[in-house]
Amino acid sequence: LRQVDPMLARHNECTGTGTSDRRTRPPPPPPASACTSTPPSSIIQQQVITTTTATAATSATTDTAALTDLTDLAGEPACNDDSKDNDVPDEASEGAGCCSYVDTPKPCHSAVLSGSGGSIRASASTSSSTASSTTLVAPRRICTLKVKIFLIKHLSKLVACNKKMFLPVKSSTSPVGNETTNGEDVTTVTCNSTQTPCDLSPPNMSNDDILPQAHHQNPGHCIASFSTINRMRQNAQLCDVTLEVGGETINAHKVILASVSPYFYAMFNDDMLERNCDVVTLHDIDPSSLKQLIEYAYSGEITITEDNVQVLLPASSLLQIQSVREACCKFLLRQLHPSNCLGIRSFADAHSCKELHSRSHRYALQNFQQVVGTEEFLLLGFNEVQDLISNSQLNICSEEKVFVAVLNWVKHDLIERKKHISELMSHVRLPLVNREFLMNCVETEALVREDPHCKELLLEAMKYHLLPEQRSSLVSQRTLERRPEGMRSYIFAVGGGSLFAIHNECECYNPKTNAWMTISPMISRRSRAGVTSLRKLLYVVGGYDGENDLATAECYNPLTNEWINITPMGTKRSCLGTCAFDGLLYVCGGYDGASCLSSVERYDPLTGVWTSCPAMSTRRRYCRVAVLDNCIYSLGGFDSSNYQSSVERFDPRVGSWTSVPSMTSRRSSCGVAALDGYLYCIGGSDGTMCMQTGERFNLRTNAWEPISAMHSRRSTHEVVEANGSLYALGGNDGSSSLNSVERYEPKLNKWTIVTSMLTRRSSIGASVLECFNLERGLLQTSI
Repeated sequence: LRQVDPMLARHNECTGTGTSDRRTRPPPPPPASACTSTPPSSIIQQQVITTTTATAATSATTDTAALTDLTDLAGEPACNDDSKDNDVPDEASEGAGCCSYVDTPKPCHSAVLSGSGGSIRASASTSSSTASSTTLVAPRRICTLKVKIFLIKHLSKLVACNKKMFLPVKSSTSPVGNETTNGEDVTTVTCNSTQTPCDLSPPNMSNDDILPQAHHQNPGHCIASFSTINRMRQNAQLCDVTLEVGGETINAHKVILASVSPYFYAMFNDDMLERNCDVVTLHDIDPSSLKQLIEYAYSGEITITEDNVQVLLPASSLLQIQSVREACCKFLLRQLHPSNCLGIRSFADAHSCKELHSRSHRYALQNFQQVVGTEEFLLLGFNEVQDLISNSQLNICSEEKVFVAVLNWVKHDLIERKKHISELMSHVRLPLVNREFLMNCVETEALVREDPHCKELLLEAMKYHLLPEQRSSLVSQRTLERRPEGMRSYIFAVGGGSLFAIHNECECYNPKTNAWMTISPMISRRSRAGVTSLRKLLYVVGGYDGENDLATAECYNPLTNEWINITPMGTKRSCLGTCAFDGLLYVCGGYDGASCLSSVERYDPLTGVWTSCPAMSTRRRYCRVAVLDNCIYSLGGFDSSNYQSSVERFDPRVGSWTSVPSMTSRRSSCGVAALDGYLYCIGGSDGTMCMQTGERFNLRTNAWEPISAMHSRRSTHEVVEANGSLYALGGNDGSSSLNSVERYEPKLNKWTIVTSMLTRRSSIGASVLECFNLERGLLQTSI
């Protein structure tokens, strides 16, 4: 390296470097002779740089400066030992700085190289152009040392910036002769450049990575091939196994059968007798099903019908063809009906179809009222009947249906089934049946009277009916209501009034779908009525029909979409408060057409009897009531002279009313609901205006605290709780009746507008009732 500076100086002297522009100076004529004795280590026999013309022209990362230096080096003459040997140091002749030459005369041409900074023109003596590539050849006299210096300085940069130059180029067109047909997709990758020298290859890239490649894909290949193989099977061509079943033979290919069926795979691969047999006999499988499954193995298609599903599912289970087995199960699920769900459940259990068994069992529970009237139910075994009637998710409108179902099943084969009467009756929740049914049907039934255990169950039910105050101490599995799976909360809005009209039309709201739908109208027109839900029924009591205050009451059954009258109250009441607690319905205060009331009544749906309860300490008209922490709260109202802010609560276990802290505002015709340990009072009227503010009573702090205001002013409206939110429905804003509805989120302390009711309603009655698939029930009852 100590010779570098003298050599460069010598080179500059020979070539005149520094006195003119090297890129534009033509090279001098070559010398007459060249050095023929050159050390092998410093000989550059021929430096060839080959690159694809198209690639060089399109590369966006070529270093123009580096290409310029390369062009200069190729175009300028090197030192000649013969002509300038007096100026070269002695060490150079020993190889330290010796100049070597390659005598390769070339015709004069020129080529343009493109880089990131533009184009440069190389000497014609260093390039040769063709249609597909440009070859740069070093001049016949090149200074070896400077080539080394250039390579050390620029080669790594050239390679790093021009990796694309060394990679194959994707062709945008298909090669001639490779046109695609029959929908075939072909992607071809070509490389037009010559092989890159290994010393110029990109780092970490093997020669295999730059070979030309082509990817061909025919989407229809598998279908066409299997179709051909299936025709060969049908013609008994190249088949290597024959299946015998039920006196019939089926030709097939082992490899196809083994690829579809784990059963055949094990047969033809494991140490089994059939492994080397050309004829295999199968047992316990339907011949027609086997033919369908073999056809499925070749075509991937099969037809499932009501006629073949009961043999196809067992056959697919035996051969372990899971896809067909699952298809059969899905087909049976679509066929579920009250008349066949029990049979499908038994069929699924016999063939270990867990999902089918689970869903058919759930279907039977959800449609029990229709299922008990079918022949399949009467043919069930004892364990299956017991499994059904003991389930707490049984969907029934009343426990009487279960009692009747048990009697019908026992009497279907009385001699064999009479012994099961006591055990089955223990799963009937007799305390929840109607008192009239208990006395007229249960007590008079001979099977019940003759069995000692059944008589004990009857006495337990009678005690529950006769001592309503002690029901909380008589809690057992038979006193708990059944709760079907899939029950949803629906908001029912009934009655009310608008301009010059009293309604009996009713509608319900599904919070999940944010949609309202109509239900059957009430028997009587009612405004200012009390509404609550109890034991899967909706109760409407009292109210005003446009002429009189009412004592009548009616209840709605969502399973039948029907209203029926129930026992009237002892007193006419409108503008009353209503709630349900511990299986009983309570009504408080109201207006009887002459004065405001403080009296309280209680209705027992099991007995159909109204009884009086201790009266409130204050007369209240347009009061609202709710249940919180096992107590009944009565809030606000109007006492014929003043709008009230007072609040009192009733403890049914003690049978007395006590005062609690008053609200911060006077409120009559407000909306009241309990949620998460709070008692909410929203809107109403203070005697001067309709209100949109709200507040809640904190049971832990025994104090009232404000909440955010509604979007609209409301009085004579209703507030109900559903799915952890409060809903304010209808009412009057001081100028007109409303059909708008707002939802309150306690965690966000925020009101949002939801879908409005179908009818404007003030003095509305509303409550939440849990139903199972109410939309489907309404559709069925309307047909």
